[in-house]
Amino acid sequence: MTDMRRMEGKRVLVTGSDTGIGRGVALEFAREGAAVALHYPHDGADAYTTVEEIRGVGGRAAAFKADFNDIAQARALVPHALEFLGGLDVLVNNAGITMNRPFEQVTVEQFDLLYNVNIRAMFFVTQAAVPQMIAQGNGVVINLASNHAFYAMTEHTVYAGTKAAIVAFTRVLALEMAPKGIRVNAIAPGWILVENHLKVLKDFDEAASASTIPAGFIGKPRDLGRLAIFLASDDARYIIGQTLSFDGGQGAIMPLTGDFREPRKEQWGRGFVPGI
Repeated sequence: MTDMRRMEGKRVLVTGSDTGIGRGVALEFAREGAAVALHYPHDGADAYTTVEEIRGVGGRAAAFKADFNDIAQARALVPHALEFLGGLDVLVNNAGITMNRPFEQVTVEQFDLLYNVNIRAMFFVTQAAVPQMIAQGNGVVINLASNHAFYAMTEHTVYAGTKAAIVAFTRVLALEMAPKGIRVNAIAPGWILVENHLKVLKDFDEAASASTIPAGFIGKPRDLGRLAIFLASDDARYIIGQTLSFDGGQGAIMPLTGDFREPRKEQWGRGFVPGI
């Protein structure tokens, strides 16, 4: 547990928190003193392991199952979490599915699954959560988007579309909720290394991959959890309707310009700029 405990007494629901980014976010809120409701979609083994980890250091946590491809289950998650938490101060909408597939091969079933889980469930879980926040007079909603909303990678037409929808949803919802005391923002992660990446990437060289990122390392779920803590705190009270890029500088690199660490071989301005 940290010494700061900025979230002492706060009640937090994190969707998709059995693994990866969601688990990291849930653990950070717990370390800062919050009571945490974790959500998992199918197998709860990882979620319950995380719950025991939190309880083992004196924290308060419970896990709840809901298949976000079923809107009834998604909506029902909130009252179950509220019963455990006794209120809701922070909702972190993290649950999502990644898929890459050539555009021509995408099926209706695949399209519907990603939109149902990534944006439709987020919409209606938030709709179920905000009445409690309005009754309290305050609350924070943090949505997980992605840099895929801003930069193109082939075979991600469906996934990128869901993440771009989250950016727009965040902006509009923030305007509607601000007069009611609820702050809404989003985080757009770049590469955050999670266990599922290691299952897919063969012969993965973390050091070589990290060298392509200006920060010099690949972000971890805990790093993103620290940003979520900030957005949930009063330190971020003037941040409303924003999507914060969290990518170690990936999005700052201009395409087709070579290795950003190497000096430029070309000299522009000679003959026009003094001293060149």
